[in-house]
Amino acid sequence: MNTLQAIVLAIIEGITEFLPVSSTGHMIIASSFYGIAQDNFTKLFTIVIQLGAILSVVILYFKRFFQSFDFYYKLLVAFIPAVVLGLLLSDKIDALLESPVTVAISLLIGGIILLKVDDWFNNSDETEITYLKALKIGLFQCLAMVPGVSRSGASIVGGMSQKLSRTSAAEFSFFLAVPTMFGATAKKCYDYYKDGFVLTHDQINLLIIGNIIAFIVALLAIKSFIDFLSKKGFRIFGYYRIIVGISLLIIHYFIHPLTII
Repeated sequence: MNTLQAIVLAIIEGITEFLPVSSTGHMIIASSFYGIAQDNFTKLFTIVIQLGAILSVVILYFKRFFQSFDFYYKLLVAFIPAVVLGLLLSDKIDALLESPVTVAISLLIGGIILLKVDDWFNNSDETEITYLKALKIGLFQCLAMVPGVSRSGASIVGGMSQKLSRTSAAEFSFFLAVPTMFGATAKKCYDYYKDGFVLTHDQINLLIIGNIIAFIVALLAIKSFIDFLSKKGFRIFGYYRIIVGISLLIIHYFIHPLTII
């Protein structure tokens, strides 16, 4: 991976992390086109720079993020399902991360679902998050272990299924991303070193650059998304996912196979 590739991936991450379109899926697609998807550092990079984007939540929602202990307990409850399944299915998740076709199919199916979400939960207007609701949202988030599903999309839909308003569901999804991505980054770094890999000076610089760019871009993206979501809903994201998913499948099967290990 060179610096330009790192910058492009970081911009993609910053824009897509909080949209229901799958940031991981888009980075897998981009790295596949670059021909670097098979590289172990690329796999580490695409996970670690998500932390930079997630930290933008702490800045934008500083006062609300540092609330009562009850708020943190609810985040913990929502976070637990991802911890358990992440540890149990780590190898299978890594295998899925290597498949652009999995991303394409997930984007397509998720897009069809997003076309219906606003109709299913159009009357959702609650703002209170109970422990049971937090647990159910955490279970929905686990769907995003399949690349292309979208962590934010799954958890927002999970919140709306519990009758939360679109805005409340989206904001809780943002908060939940913080412990989730800290955990994912720590696990990925541990596995990287356990497998015998050592970061070089250049690779460390790329991680720093990637996190900074993802952080800045995400700062600009979050507020815009919340405003758009509250007014327009999910339908446009559904159409986008369907178009991208179908396009990727056409490219892979009829034009040029995307890299799959």
